[in-house]
Amino acid sequence: MSAANLVEVFSSIQGEGPEVGTRTLFVRFGGCDLRCLWCDSPGTWQPADRVRFESAPGSGQWQEETNPVVPARLLAMAEGLGLEAHRWVSFTGGEPLLQPEAVAAAAEALAGHGPGIFLETHGLHAQALAKIIDRIDFVSMDWKLASDVRRESDPKTGRGDAFHETHQRFLDVARAAHGVSVKLVITPASEDAEIDEAIRRVAETHPTACLVLQPVTPHGPVKARPTPERMQALALRAASALQDVRVIPQTHPWLGVV
Repeated sequence: MSAANLVEVFSSIQGEGPEVGTRTLFVRFGGCDLRCLWCDSPGTWQPADRVRFESAPGSGQWQEETNPVVPARLLAMAEGLGLEAHRWVSFTGGEPLLQPEAVAAAAEALAGHGPGIFLETHGLHAQALAKIIDRIDFVSMDWKLASDVRRESDPKTGRGDAFHETHQRFLDVARAAHGVSVKLVITPASEDAEIDEAIRRVAETHPTACLVLQPVTPHGPVKARPTPERMQALALRAASALQDVRVIPQTHPWLGVV
């Protein structure tokens, strides 16, 4: 079975999205093909030589091993963190769908032990998702906005690509999961036209999906949050097209957990 390039495996509290506050075991994959200006984990952009994993839940103590990690070893790491006590196992990154075979193998190894399988993804690799969707319980996808996101191949120059078409194809595949959420990270630079287009396409493709409007947590070159008035206005606009719209900031920086 396919081994995975992982950055870390740890137990924590889900800090964002519709499952915020739930006990989650995180499996962070190495490598990402996007460059978000507000990214708080640039250490995951490249595959990792070594993986770190918690010695005990919430202990802050870590052990390390070399990559890649085979599914049986991942299961042992997860069982050492009390796998059954978690609501979710979250495959996050980086971008997990750069390693679809490894995601499928990891899901197969961890399924049936209590937690559901939760995929956190930038939402651009529809073909990879189609290969593994039958192993995923919940898809939490980002809808990237060109005002703040670049591709790895061109991270610094000009405006990024418009991702709408690719995201819409991805969301159409994600509909097969039991649960789906779409997250828009809103910064002061986010433009009304690109936000409205994302809302329109989500409503067209999956009108019952949960749309999360997440005010950015300032990081790197992004120094400020959008105003409360702007977030309320966007929520009202989105609610006119979608059934389930929520404004949810990242909470793990406030809680001081990873």
